Amino acid sequence: MSQPWPNAPQQPQQPHQPPQAPYGAPAPGGFPAPMAPPAARRGNAGLAVALGVVTTLVAAGVYGAVLKAVNGASIGYAALAVGALIGAVLGKVGGRSAALPVAGAVLGLAGLYLGQVFGITLITADLLHLSVFEAASGQFDLIHAAWKEYLGPIDVVFYLLAGAGGFQVTKKLGG
Repeated sequence: MSQPWPNAPQQPQQPHQPPQAPYGAPAPGGFPAPMAPPAARRGNAGLAVALGVVTTLVAAGVYGAVLKAVNGASIGYAALAVGALIGAVLGKVGGRSAALPVAGAVLGLAGLYLGQVFGITLITADLLHLSVFEAASGQFDLIHAAWKEYLGPIDVVFYLLAGAGGFQVTKKLGG
């Protein structure tokens, strides 16, 4: 009743030849496969922090110039941009490091503070008809008092935005 199934047909072979591989010839290059190049070392935390400090100073200068241009009105997006810019530099250059997001938050806060002080210095220098250097060096007590007067409840939110922006962007781009 039952009959054995016939064997699957095979390709004709030349006599005295080894059988062909069922899926064609192997890929050229032979065995073993060539070695992959070593992975590039990614991230330099020291360089990232150094560039982060430079970015903090540049971002503070730009933020101060924006404050002077808008006559001291605070802009939340600018505060977030200060932290995010610093975080982007730290994350891209520093790679994956647990300390860099914290450094991003601290530098974001410092960048916003320095930007506010620089903006008030620019406004003070303009009002007193002094150079920025003279206003910053000779009138710093006046500038610091003006900064304290300038602070409002909304500035807490701006500082949180700058710190959080520095932390989150560093963390996202670092790993």
